[in-house]
This record gives sequence, C-alpha cells and structure tokens, in this order.
Amino acid sequence: MSDTPSKLPEELPRNVPEASPPTIRLEEVHKTYDLGEVKVNALRGVSLEIRAGEFVAVMGASGSGKSTLMNILGCLDKPTRGRYFLDGQDVSALTKNDLAKIRSHKIGFVFQQFNLLARTSALENVELPTIYAGVPVAERDHLAKAALEQVGLADRAGHFPSQLSGGQQQRVAIARALVNGPSILLADEPTGNLDSRTSVEIMEILQKLNEAKGLTVVMVTHEPDIAQYAKRAMEFRDGRMRRDVLVQNRQIAAEVLPTLPSVDEDGVEALGKDASA
Repeated sequence: MSDTPSKLPEELPRNVPEASPPTIRLEEVHKTYDLGEVKVNALRGVSLEIRAGEFVAVMGASGSGKSTLMNILGCLDKPTRGRYFLDGQDVSALTKNDLAKIRSHKIGFVFQQFNLLARTSALENVELPTIYAGVPVAERDHLAKAALEQVGLADRAGHFPSQLSGGQQQRVAIARALVNGPSILLADEPTGNLDSRTSVEIMEILQKLNEAKGLTVVMVTHEPDIAQYAKRAMEFRDGRMRRDVLVQNRQIAAEVLPTLPSVDEDGVEALGKDASA
C-alpha cells in the first residue's frame, strides 16, 4: 500500500475557527539525534497549529519524521530547537516531572501494539493511568468502568487480553487512554494490526469521541483509506511537512460499517445487512 495520501486534494483552506486559540502549536521545531559520528535530522523546522476538537491524520513513509513529531506532541521527547506550546504553555523546556504531569492529565496514548498487561484484566489495565495520576482508590474502579462503557466493553471488564480479540484489545487500550479525561488523544497506527472491518470499528469510536466529546485526535497512519476518516491530513517527508489539507469526501465510519462483511465468533465472514443482495 502506498504511503502517499493520494486521495487528498493538493490544497484546500483549513476550515478551522480562527477565533479559538490552538491547543497545539509548534514553531520551527527541529529534532536531531546524535548517533556517535552520525547526526540524524528527524524534524527540520516544523511549524503547525492544531485547534481543540480537530481530528488530524499525520502521514508519511518510514523515516519521514511523523513518529518523532508524535513523541514531541506527547511530551515524550523535547525539540532540539524551536518551541512547543500546549494550551498556550511553552512546554519545550519543562522538566521530566512536569512533562509527566502533563501526560497524565492532558494526553491519552493509543499504540499499534495495544501494550496491555497480559496477566491483568481489562478493568485493571484501564485503571493503570489513574494510579500514576494519583487518583484516589475509591474513584479508580468507577473511572475505569466508565471508560470501558465508552468503548462498548463494559461486559468484558473481567476478561484478560488473551480472552479478547484484537479489536477488543484495542478498545481496552482506547479506554485506558481515556480514563484520566484527557483533552488530546494521540493514536500511533491504531489500526495497523487489525483487519479491515475492525479498523473501521476503531475509526467509528475515534470519530464519536471527536464529535460527541470534543476530543482532539491526532492519528499517525500510513494508510490513505484510514486517513479519510480524519478531518484534516498532514503529510511528512524528510522531516518536513509537505502538505496540510482538509480531507475531501470524508468517510463516516458508522455509514461504512453496514457495507462491510461481518465476522462471526468462529472467524467466518458473513455479509452485513446492507452489503449486497
């Protein structure tokens, strides 16, 4: 599959309310990794703005800089040069402890590999961020159950990851990202390990969180069809942002799902209600 978002237009104005301040703003951000005698310029002067309530897809081939960008947006790494403002605060030079506090309360992370603890139930996996955030014990169970409810897995709270499908594991991972009530969700290839139908189911959850909850979603993907579920797409190449456009003919997951084959408990595909006559 091509790494180029070929379905996207060459250029369109961004339909973003200019009156609202950006929740994310990068100013000429550079990131250089010193590997002994070799220096790798992962980001080369990236400037961008993302406003509250946007759903942005970040695209690019391997080595384009998109993963480095996500690490900086998630306060997991710092720019070598340039400034990063999060909700108006310059976080570029904050201490590790300060960055950890921001991650705990403002940012939720979803990864391709799910990263669930194998010997821990779905509910306990979701509770983990509340422990690190210092949430009182009495509130943890309530928050975790509410997060599982948001992703449709309230009835799987006691199941271990090995008892869940890949799509269900990713739902647990999303619930874990939501449990502390973040304003930003960073998703790194969230459908990379999933089949086509399950990928659209995950996109449905992200779209609902974005629309109904106002959650700002930034998603890395190399798949043009998955980028079509976002509202806006940025394409990176060689550490620079090459395009920043609105997504045309945006896909709505709730409308796409009825046209896709469903999968029964034995893993056998069956046509959805509206798939074909």
